[in-house]
Amino acid sequence: MQNFKELHIWQESMELVKEIYIITSAYPEAEKFGLVQQMRRAAVSIPSNIAEGAGRNSLLEFKRFLTISISSSNELETQLGISEMMDFIEEDVSKELQHKINILRKRVYSF
Repeated sequence: MQNFKELHIWQESMELVKEIYIITSAYPEAEKFGLVQQMRRAAVSIPSNIAEGAGRNSLLEFKRFLTISISSSNELETQLGISEMMDFIEEDVSKELQHKINILRKRVYSF
């Protein structure tokens, strides 16, 4: 069992959540219960699963929760692509966030 707050992957994913909340607050009102909600849930799922896994008693269980967090990062990256395609965010913002997600995902994979 690890203190999840000390894990860099948890800290980085918490920063990502903050960025997603800030960016999606400017999305069209029509997306409030659609894409915005999905993106926020996917973003929140990443650090939540890291934290839950860190509290488990076995490495195997921890790895399972890390896999879930990776799946959520894939979902979020897809949603950023949709946001860019629909002109809800600029391409450079989308690419920067996708880059951060890719770095985080690599760190989670190597954990």
